[in-house]
Amino acid sequence: MTTPINDLHAAPQLSAAPAPGEKERVVLAYSGGLDTSVCIKWLQEEYNLDVIAVVGDLGQEHDGLANVKAKALATGAIGCQVVDMRETFAEQYLTCALAANALYENKYPLVSALSRPLIAKHLVAVAHAYGAKYIAHGCTGKGNDQVRFESSVLMLDPSLQILSPVRDWDLGCRSDEIAWAAAHDVPVKATAEAPYSIDDNLWGRAIECGVLEDPWCEPPADIYTMTVDPAEAPDAPSYVTIDFEGGVPCALNGEKLSFLEIVYALNDIAGGNGFGRIDMVENRLVGVKSRECYEAPAALTLIQAHKALEDLCLERSVLHYKLTIEQAWADQVYNGLWFSPLKEAFDAFLSNTQQCVTGTVKLKLYKGSCTVVGRKSAFSLYDFGLATYDADDAFDHQAAKGFIDIHSLSCKVWAENRLANDARMPSFADVDATNAAYKAVVEEAEGIIDAAESVTA
Repeated sequence: MTTPINDLHAAPQLSAAPAPGEKERVVLAYSGGLDTSVCIKWLQEEYNLDVIAVVGDLGQEHDGLANVKAKALATGAIGCQVVDMRETFAEQYLTCALAANALYENKYPLVSALSRPLIAKHLVAVAHAYGAKYIAHGCTGKGNDQVRFESSVLMLDPSLQILSPVRDWDLGCRSDEIAWAAAHDVPVKATAEAPYSIDDNLWGRAIECGVLEDPWCEPPADIYTMTVDPAEAPDAPSYVTIDFEGGVPCALNGEKLSFLEIVYALNDIAGGNGFGRIDMVENRLVGVKSRECYEAPAALTLIQAHKALEDLCLERSVLHYKLTIEQAWADQVYNGLWFSPLKEAFDAFLSNTQQCVTGTVKLKLYKGSCTVVGRKSAFSLYDFGLATYDADDAFDHQAAKGFIDIHSLSCKVWAENRLANDARMPSFADVDATNAAYKAVVEEAEGIIDAAESVTA
């Protein structure tokens, strides 16, 4: 019923719907990791469903997607669809994230949250193609991804029913899950010694579980694969230039490349210089604080460069207001609301701001750091004549007095009114207290001086 496993991206050769007497079908978001590997067997045995697995190629680490597909089929899936999502991910999702300088809690780029809505779109498409009534995922009951998958699916097709085996089954912890997999001949890489839960794509890598659950414990060196230890990074810095056009990276070190190619290249360059590690305690949507470690060398480098170019090209009011939109955008996406009307409205605003974010940024990467050391643009609003303090200064200093008078006029009238009516505000009390303290110090000093003069006399 399925295509040969060496035909990686071919669609499963299945009927458009289950034939009479056949089991109902469920489309499973499949990674080949512990949770989703167990899910295939669980959905078969506990729900009596035929499983169609969907694997998204988002640039994640793997032992070969052909092997992942073969594993899904060997575990019992009746079909497995491997979809190369990388170009779409870069061009339609990462461009939006970069326009928003998206950092959840102003700390980390949205790695998993950016990929989930794209995967959900393909889950829905496969369900429609093969008459599946159900969609399943391998998310836990206290993570964020359950919200992201289910919210995305429900916004795309509210008629589909969602199954969440990991949230529902009675396997109490990951060690129980590993034991269940072994008992049911489900091959998994996770072990009791290295029970990390890892999710990654070309934008970054998220690591949790195991010893990382103790926020006092320093992350073991073996959790990192995209970045070298900063102490072992090259002793000489690496300089890179990134060209942007309309807010989107288009060249690296003068060479025209696609956004996707630039991301791959910067993961190597920045990661090779030890830049891109994050160790944080984040606030999950479900109310739990969680210690997470991330690697995102290209994402953090590009966001830093993009911000530097915006500083040069965006008008002050737009730049300041955009900061509030950026945080709200990141919250929307983190909370699984990629397809929400509010997030789409934010996208429209952000897209408008990017029209003239065109230019070049120069960065210095060195032993775990990334520093912007140059930026230029034909759309730069930086005026040397206005900024300099040298003889070429073109700024009208005489205009400053009138500006200050007008700028502070409203508050000046307020202050005069309150003082006239003895309606003293805390700020006035602070001034009075300061004056009183100063007066006391002066009086004490004068007394000491008078006493000294009387002795010498």
